[in-house]
Amino acid sequence: MPLNFKKTYRFAVISTLYITLFSTSLVAGLLFLFATFSWLFCLIYAISIGIFSFFVLQYRVEHFIYRRVKKIYDDVSLLDSTTLRSQSITTDMATLTKEVKKFATDKKLEIENLKVREEYRREFMGNVSHELKTPLFTVQGYISTLVDGVRDKDQRKKYLERAEKGVERLIYIVEDLDMISKLEMGDLNLEFSEFNIVELIQNVFDLLEMQADKKNIILMFDRKYNKPINVFADQEKIQQVLTNLIMNSIKYGKENGTTEVSIEDLVKNKIIVRVRDNGEGIEQQHIPRLFERFFRVDKSGARSEGGSGLGLSIVKHIIEGHNEKIYIESEYGKGSEFSFTLEKKK
Repeated sequence: MPLNFKKTYRFAVISTLYITLFSTSLVAGLLFLFATFSWLFCLIYAISIGIFSFFVLQYRVEHFIYRRVKKIYDDVSLLDSTTLRSQSITTDMATLTKEVKKFATDKKLEIENLKVREEYRREFMGNVSHELKTPLFTVQGYISTLVDGVRDKDQRKKYLERAEKGVERLIYIVEDLDMISKLEMGDLNLEFSEFNIVELIQNVFDLLEMQADKKNIILMFDRKYNKPINVFADQEKIQQVLTNLIMNSIKYGKENGTTEVSIEDLVKNKIIVRVRDNGEGIEQQHIPRLFERFFRVDKSGARSEGGSGLGLSIVKHIIEGHNEKIYIESEYGKGSEFSFTLEKKK
């Protein structure tokens, strides 16, 4: 693709002015000293030398730019040939320098971005591999044992049940991976409707009551809500958000602890839902990474508790898909609070 050449006459005009003033002054001085001085001669000489100097300089500058500076464009455009090929080459050195500096800065930022994304991709692939490997090896081990032959009927049943749990965990991880992929590609089909958030939270409490009882954790509201609080959102997705947050509070909560949910008016048309526990809490250095895929504060402990490691990442995508905000406050050793906003239905 041929390069467009953008002319600028500033350099040639200023250089021509200097040459013309100097040469005309020199000729005028020589005429005054050695011959008869003539204003008409000086004027004709000045115009002639000015025109000649302008075209010579302009041609030389264009020739220089096209042969020398064009090479700079060609060299830097190797990184992205479409970026500079669509622009005009200018004989203005300040503009050229500015463009090249901007190009170099943009490319540096792009390269840094690619490095971060590559590191994130490697970490993600390693996490996926690790998450899938554990249940796969579990299932493989029990099936191999059964293939070798287990005569005891109760023992066979126990191995089959454990293998089934491993398969269920695999399905759980794959389903969460599928969901997070759709969410990150923007394929989040929200079905907005009006519903009572108090009733929805109570439903989640009922679903998770058995898990909470295992650690003797009480699921409770901060107070009694006598009137319904209607919101406008995707009921199924908000239920998933609440389930993930309350499940996390149970998973990382302490024995005989509590998980408390409160609903408060934020502004005229917004409410904020808070999920608070008195569990182990999170150290401050880990909080910025909590919503990353597969990030775990305590890797060994978290895996023993199950889960895919994608719950909080899914929560964040769902809330942001509603154009709402999610927040976290935590004090290590005292507990954590996750909160998110929702549109209140009048």
